[in-house]
Amino acid sequence: MATSEKGNKECEKETQSTEMLENIQALKKLFLSVSAEKEEINKDNQQKFDELSERLKSIEASISKIQKSNEETQKPKDDSKKESINESLVPTDNTTNGLSESEKRFKLKHVFKNVNKFEDDKQNFSEWEDHFNVNSRMCVARRNNHLGFYVQCEPVVPTDIWSIQTKIELKIVQKNRKDVIETMNYCYEKIIGHGFPEFLEWEQLEKEYIVEGNLTVEAHVSIIQTTGLGKEKNRLFDESQKDVSDVVMVVRGIKFFVSKMFLASQSSVFKALLLGSFSESKQSEVSLNGIDPDDFHFFLEVLYGESAINDANVEGMTLLADMYDSPTAIRRCEEFLLKESKKKLVKKLDIAIRYHLEKLKKKCMSEIVILEDQAVVPKHAYR
Repeated sequence: MATSEKGNKECEKETQSTEMLENIQALKKLFLSVSAEKEEINKDNQQKFDELSERLKSIEASISKIQKSNEETQKPKDDSKKESINESLVPTDNTTNGLSESEKRFKLKHVFKNVNKFEDDKQNFSEWEDHFNVNSRMCVARRNNHLGFYVQCEPVVPTDIWSIQTKIELKIVQKNRKDVIETMNYCYEKIIGHGFPEFLEWEQLEKEYIVEGNLTVEAHVSIIQTTGLGKEKNRLFDESQKDVSDVVMVVRGIKFFVSKMFLASQSSVFKALLLGSFSESKQSEVSLNGIDPDDFHFFLEVLYGESAINDANVEGMTLLADMYDSPTAIRRCEEFLLKESKKKLVKKLDIAIRYHLEKLKKKCMSEIVILEDQAVVPKHAYR
């Protein structure tokens, strides 16, 4: 009996030892698995951190530009200088150049990974980005021992007939090298990328611009004019309004029949232009350069009390409201972004910063949290 009990105890010890060994081996596997996952997470977090840093740099640049503009605006002015200040906003020669070409400008930037391993004729894309009701992304490919570099633009909301007239500057960026730059003017009328199939020789790309397998590219896009992207128009500003108007605003050949006094009451810039001492105040037609006629139509609708703002045009509306210093339009754009817009949180924050929409900025900041991995996410993502 004693021998049997002793044998059972030894058997139990052996079983326990075996189980302990199995547990140790399992723990080792788990540790190795966790270590591998941790390393992968760190790499992913670093990428997210890099992307966030780039985004913050872009926002900081916008803030810096805004602050500089504010400082210039807030400099002491005396009556003798008022005329010259207005002239800078409202040039003579029957034309306002609020923009040199177009303020509908944005930058796409992306770091392509493992570029050395790119397969021939295989397209590699950046993320889609929504700017001014246009979806845009970049594409690079290895073709015929060259880097092909393209930009694709298309409407955010699909439509049958549309066009997007653009001016685009493409760049390969490297700290220790001179940027490689090409420019193009192109009108997108169908879903297709456009660019340069032989942007740079692949051998030179590998030697001078690929760093640790990564390639940084940028596209600086100016949207000159769009057609077919807006909502249905609610109000007419054509010749049918001629009998109740006393001035015609001309935008890219399209005439808008409006009231001087009404526009002046809605905008300090129009007040200076149409009722001031400028030659335009005596003209029956005034040309406005560098803006989109569809945007201007909806901007006028907003001023005249129509519910013209939606997610397709709110960015363009806010731009014009800010450009022409129209408090009513600015307020309505901000209210729409606060209460109705379905745009992403980051996009709303970008608009708020660029156009001084303090209520919107405060709301966006209250809805943002920064995780340990430095990713910016809406608070409601945790609910």
